[in-house]
Amino acid sequence: MSFVKVCALEEIPEDGALGVEIGDTPVALARSGGEVYAVNDICSHAEVSLSEGEIYNGTIECWLHGSCFDLRTGKPTNPPATQPVATYKVKVEDGDVYVSLGSDD
Repeated sequence: MSFVKVCALEEIPEDGALGVEIGDTPVALARSGGEVYAVNDICSHAEVSLSEGEIYNGTIECWLHGSCFDLRTGKPTNPPATQPVATYKVKVEDGDVYVSLGSDD
């Protein structure tokens, strides 16, 4: 799948997140350690928006129950979540952020 322009880099707070939609897919864009990541914006445990949570140490935290997800892999790093969230490819060009919902295969 091709990359889609979703926002300007400056719209994503450093060590913060921004929720966007690509078609019908909710995506949380996160900046951590100078990198931009994209994961599905819905917590696999409680079905709330991850982009409303905190970003730290390469993870995004669900604000409702405290599950954290690795921004690189989507895997939960602590309970109560046990299922990963989808991750998406990101590229930054000329100050704009692009995301591909295509598979990493």
